[in-house]
Amino acid sequence: MPHGTPPTPPTSTASTAGTAGARPSGATLPETHPLPTVPLEDAVRAQYRLLECTAAHFEGPQLFAADTGVVPGLGRPRTTAGVEAVLADFLGAEDAALVQGAGTGAIRAALQAGVSAGEPLLIHRAPVYRTTAVTLRGLGVESVEVDFNDTAALESALGTGRFRWAYVQHSRQRLTDAYDPAVVLAACAAAGVRTVVDDNYAVLRVPASGVELGADASCFSLFKLHGPEGVGAVVGSRDLVERVRADNYSGGGQVQGHQALDALRALTHVPVMWALQSRVGAEIAERLAAGEVPGVADVRLANVQDRCLIVLLDEPVARELPAVAARYGAAPYPVGSNSRYEIAPLFYRMSGSSLDDAPELADRAVRINPMRAGADLVIEILRRSLHDLKG
Repeated sequence: MPHGTPPTPPTSTASTAGTAGARPSGATLPETHPLPTVPLEDAVRAQYRLLECTAAHFEGPQLFAADTGVVPGLGRPRTTAGVEAVLADFLGAEDAALVQGAGTGAIRAALQAGVSAGEPLLIHRAPVYRTTAVTLRGLGVESVEVDFNDTAALESALGTGRFRWAYVQHSRQRLTDAYDPAVVLAACAAAGVRTVVDDNYAVLRVPASGVELGADASCFSLFKLHGPEGVGAVVGSRDLVERVRADNYSGGGQVQGHQALDALRALTHVPVMWALQSRVGAEIAERLAAGEVPGVADVRLANVQDRCLIVLLDEPVARELPAVAARYGAAPYPVGSNSRYEIAPLFYRMSGSSLDDAPELADRAVRINPMRAGADLVIEILRRSLHDLKG
């Protein structure tokens, strides 16, 4: 993953699934603009670079032992501080802090460190991810919406001089979102507005994370990167990260050394794993669009939370499909969307924020994430499940 290299522009995935079957009346899939992915060879290089960063901050024996407690002078375990240094180095940031609460905890910690109660916060005009909505409500900020897909409207809002901070979700909030996060962050920086990026479902999957694109902070869950439950990361500018660390002075709130080391071990295979997953997803989309599975009317690749396939069905059986697919080995619900527990392909409903924006898809569309599986297994599970549902 070349650091500081901007991603290629998003490409549309309008499918040719007209050959797959008749489109059901009353429900259609919009054109989507998925985020760019990391080619396998680049993912291999990213994995090697992560180990180079690890070697720069850990002596060999330290990778087999971990400490706990609020170490005097550090305020956290030495092992945790070492893993934070690795993350900052790897993502080209000034500093990093591990926090409890996974991705939600990281977003909350960063916003709390930067934005004051009652202060206007610029956000995208779209249904807010529900745990983020709770954070914004709890912090008491004034959320001001602007359509990030409309560059002129964004620049106009930024030009008012009203905002100190903007919040950007890297993954898509709407199926139709097409904005390039790099463009949004550059516009904010040009206006002197600082940025916190929700990099959940994006970091290590896209060519450059928010902080690599110039954001003041990237916030993400290490649980979603095969790490232990509850661990999140805030990676970014030193002043913001130091404030996050100062706010989290309690010994009970620290990420202990063994948790930090567990997260680092997991990260070492994530880049390659996600590159393979992205490649499998693209293969499945092509095969479904070609009409390989009866009962599929249309398909899109999309970043709705995690990168996945949105499959439109001929019949209104989307609510029943996950339970039937589970009989053939599919996971019928997520745990962390790419957590260490999720190896079977996921067959699940659309995300809550996507359905808020497109409720007509609730009965007709499902999302499928291959996880660690190959395309053949995913297609066979879908074929069998739709056959059973049609009696």
